[in-house]
Amino acid sequence: DLQICQHRAPTCCTKKMEESYLAAVRRERTQSIQALNFELKYMIVGHITAFQEAFESLLRFAENRTSSLLETAYRPMAKEAAEPVKELFTDITLYILGAETTVESAVLRFFDSLFPLVYSRLINPGITDLSEDYTECLRLTRQDINPFGHYSKNMVTELSKSLWASRMLSQALSLGIEVINTTEHAALSKECSRALVKMQYCPHCQGLTLIRPCVGYCLNVMRGCLASVSELDAQWREFISTLEYLTNEMAASHELEIALSGIWNSINEAILHAQLNGPQLSATVDKVCGQPKQQEGNLSSASIVPVKEVTETQTFVMAHTSLNNKRREFISYMKRSRTFYASIAERLCDGDLVMRDSSTCWNGEDVV
Repeated sequence: DLQICQHRAPTCCTKKMEESYLAAVRRERTQSIQALNFELKYMIVGHITAFQEAFESLLRFAENRTSSLLETAYRPMAKEAAEPVKELFTDITLYILGAETTVESAVLRFFDSLFPLVYSRLINPGITDLSEDYTECLRLTRQDINPFGHYSKNMVTELSKSLWASRMLSQALSLGIEVINTTEHAALSKECSRALVKMQYCPHCQGLTLIRPCVGYCLNVMRGCLASVSELDAQWREFISTLEYLTNEMAASHELEIALSGIWNSINEAILHAQLNGPQLSATVDKVCGQPKQQEGNLSSASIVPVKEVTETQTFVMAHTSLNNKRREFISYMKRSRTFYASIAERLCDGDLVMRDSSTCWNGEDVV
């Protein structure tokens, strides 16, 4: 009553043993594919973590630098500006990780929150009435009177160019993991399972427990079994090319590191621009939002303190170098995995599964 290991000679197998062999080949095939995938998956997961750590390090550095600027040059509003600064960098992090947000909305929301503080603490430091309505009016007016000149738009442009590649790379790496996980759990067809049993276990039914499959026979069986997986070859090669393009984009002229480290400078220039145009801004705001309550003997406008760009600190240089090195290592490894899905049958037939350098092997029917 055997269905797979039928043979003219006497056999020591039963139908129940064939069923055990079917379960064994399914389990073994999943384990062998997982073992092949392990190194590739380990490399991608490791680099997702490494990239994220480097991003976080750069973002923390840029956020601390921005907060220091406000503390040093714009002390009257530094404490109140801490929350908008934190929100800006949280939004940037979420954007890189693939959240449904845009760089433009994050930057403009930041400048909307900043304008009421710049107006009431630096341009007109005598204002005492910062009611919710008045603050909201200032936020909305910012969009119409553009107090920060071209600096807010420039910041959007610079960050959008550099953060886009980081966001795409982050999503691409997650997609790579998804593809690998899916191939690990691809179901084996009934024909494939039977062919594997015939190749690996039917010799046992003749008492030939030490004989192994011939190389050519193994390749034919594995290629048939993994036809759907090897079809991923063209898309996988394209995926590697896309990763290469994205890592090159990140390292190109609009570098993430430079854009992030320049945020504090863009904010500084924007505030200086607003202060220099203080009288005109005040006249427009008074017309739109009305005149707020002032302290007695209105204080003079806060003095403008231009901040010179500080030299790059060691932390930033280290994070910058670390990210560049990780990019190079990663893309070099991924390029070597271009043929991963094309050569999967060859790799599964390598090693202990087949008989090499021997005069006898199993061809599915007999020892040859």
